[in-house]
Amino acid sequence: MTIKEIAQLADVSISTVSKIMNNKDESISAETREHVMKIVKEYHYRPYASSIPPTNKSFLIGVILRTASEISSLVPGLLAAASRLGYTILLQDSSLSIENERKNISFLLQSHVDGVLWEPVSDESMQLAEAFEKAQIPFIFTNIEQTNAYNLDFEELGYFAAETLVKKHHETIACLSGNGFRESAFYHGYRQCLLDHHLPIYEDLTSQNDEISFYRISEHAYSGIVIFHYEDALRLYERALARHYSIPTELSMISLQGHTESRHTYPPVSAVSIPCQAFGEKLMEELIRIIEKKEEKISFQFSLSLNHTLSVAAPFNLKLKRVISLGSVNIDNYLHFETLPHTGRSVTTETASIYAGGKCINQGIGVSRLGHNVSLIGRVGNDADADFIYETLKNHQIDTFGITRSSGFKTGQAYIFVQDDGESMISMMAGANQAVTANDVEKQERLFAQADYCLMQTEIPFPALIRACELAKKHQLTTVLKPSACTKLPDALLRQTDIIVPNLDELHAISPGSTSMEEKAASLLSYGIGTAIVTLGAQGCYIKTKSFEAHLPAATFTAIDNTGAGDAFISALVSYLLYGYDILSAAKIATFAAGFSTAAQGTVPALIDKDTLETLIRQREPKLLKKEERIL
Repeated sequence: MTIKEIAQLADVSISTVSKIMNNKDESISAETREHVMKIVKEYHYRPYASSIPPTNKSFLIGVILRTASEISSLVPGLLAAASRLGYTILLQDSSLSIENERKNISFLLQSHVDGVLWEPVSDESMQLAEAFEKAQIPFIFTNIEQTNAYNLDFEELGYFAAETLVKKHHETIACLSGNGFRESAFYHGYRQCLLDHHLPIYEDLTSQNDEISFYRISEHAYSGIVIFHYEDALRLYERALARHYSIPTELSMISLQGHTESRHTYPPVSAVSIPCQAFGEKLMEELIRIIEKKEEKISFQFSLSLNHTLSVAAPFNLKLKRVISLGSVNIDNYLHFETLPHTGRSVTTETASIYAGGKCINQGIGVSRLGHNVSLIGRVGNDADADFIYETLKNHQIDTFGITRSSGFKTGQAYIFVQDDGESMISMMAGANQAVTANDVEKQERLFAQADYCLMQTEIPFPALIRACELAKKHQLTTVLKPSACTKLPDALLRQTDIIVPNLDELHAISPGSTSMEEKAASLLSYGIGTAIVTLGAQGCYIKTKSFEAHLPAATFTAIDNTGAGDAFISALVSYLLYGYDILSAAKIATFAAGFSTAAQGTVPALIDKDTLETLIRQREPKLLKKEERIL
C-alpha cells in the first residue's frame, strides 16, 4: 500500500496524506484528518523509509507500568482498545525502579511511539517527563496522586459500596480501608455517602490503618461494613464463621474485587467489581484521542454492580422474623409395611428410607420453607450420621451453628414404621439428644435477642427447655411447646409456655385422668398457658384459649404417611402467626399444611413451601388468606 493509494481511497491529495502522517496538519479539518486516519489504520499503512523520522506516525503506543503485578488487570483493556483503534502497544515494566523507568523511556523514544500511557514509579519520576515533552510525544499519567493523572474513581466505589448498604436500611456502617491515595479516596466516598444520607459517622467504626474491633459485632455496634481490600474481607468473614456469627444475618459485608481476585468463590463475600478492563479501554481511547487531536473527550463513567449479594442483607433488626427450633436431631429410618408389627407377629419389608429428621430439624425446615429465618439448637454425635445431617441442612436457608457435636455419643435415631394407610409408630434412641444442656441454650442467647418465636420439643432434657423459656421471656419471645415422648411436664416449663400443641395421646399422657379432652385442655391453661391446640389427625384440631374454644376440621388428603403431620402443623401455625394472622386462621391454614404432609413419604420431603400452600388454599378456600375476612 502506497501513499498514492491511500490518497485515492480517501479522495484527498497525496500532500494531505503526507501532512497528516507527518503531524503537519494544522490547516486540515478534523473531519478530513479522521477520515484519512481511518483508512490508514484499516490498511496498516506505514511510510517507506529505512528509518522512521520522529515526526512520522508509527502507530505504536508505549505503556510503562510501575510493576506489572499491580496493574495487570488493566492490560486486557489497553490491548483491546489499541487493537480496535489500529495501534500496537509496546509494554514496559519498571519493576518499581527509577533506573528501569529511565531505560524504558529511552527505549520508547527510540521506537518513535505516538504516545505514552505512564504509571510513574514515584513522585521523582515526574522529572523524567521532560524527555517526552521535548520529543513532543503526548503522554498521560495513571495510578498516581496527581491532579492531571487519570485514575479509577475509588471515591465513587466507596460511595457505591456504602450506598448499597444504606439502601438495605443499614444505619450503622463501618469502614476498613487502609493507607494509600486509592484507599483514602474509597474512605472519603464512604463518608460522603453517609453525610448525603444524613447518617452518623462514628470514628471508632472507621479505620485506615488497623482492624476495627471484631468483638463489636456481638454488641451490634455496626450492622454493615465496607472493606477496601478483598483479602481483609475474606479474613473477617472467616473469623466471623469460626466464632459462629452468621453472615449476613448479623453482619453485612461489601468489599472491592479486582480481576485477579475474581477466582475466589469462598468465602462468599459480596464485592463491587472494580472496572479495571473497562478503565484500561478508556485510558487507551483517551490517549489515542489526544494523539489524533480529536475534540470530543472520552467519558470515564462506569456502571457499578455487586458480583452477588450472598453477604448482604437487611440489618438484623429489620430482617424477616426469626424462629428458634430447640429439640431432637435424629436420623429417621423409615420402614414400610402392609400392616404394622405387633406383639406375637413379625413382619418383613423390602422398602426402607433414611432422612435427616427429629422435631428440631422438621419444624425448623418447615418454618424455613414457609418464608422465615430459622436457627436450630440441638446436638448430634461425632459420627458419620452427623455429617449426613450437616450436609442435608446445607440445602436449606437455616442457621445451624446451634447444632453441636457430642463426643462419646451417637447421633439420635428414630425408627419409623409406616403402614400402607399412613398410620405409623415410632421408636427412638436418644443418643446425643440426651446430652443437650441448659448451658448449650445459654451459649446461644444472642439468637433469642433476634427471634420472635421459640419452638420446643420434649425429646431433650427438661433443664434445657426451661432455660430456653427463661431466655424467651427475657427477650419477649413467644414459646411453643410440643410435648412428645414424655409423661408429666415440669410446672416450671408449663408456667412459661405460651402455646402448647399436643396430639390426643400426648394430652392424655401429660394430663392423666378420666376427664374429657376439653377439660384437660382447659386444665393446661391454669398454668398460664395462653393457647392449647390438640391435633386430632383426620378429625382436625381443637383450640382452647381463655376467651374461646373451637373445633376445626382437617383438610382432606389421601394419607400415605402421617408421621410428620404434627411438625407440619406447628410450622405453618407459627409461620402464619408471624404473618399477622389470628390464631384461628393460622390454625386453619396449618391443617392444610398438615394434610399435605400426609400425602407424601417422609417428614422433611413432605413439608410444604409457602407458594404451594397458598396456591392450594386459594383453590379450596380462597377467603382464608384474606386477612380482612379471616375468622375472629
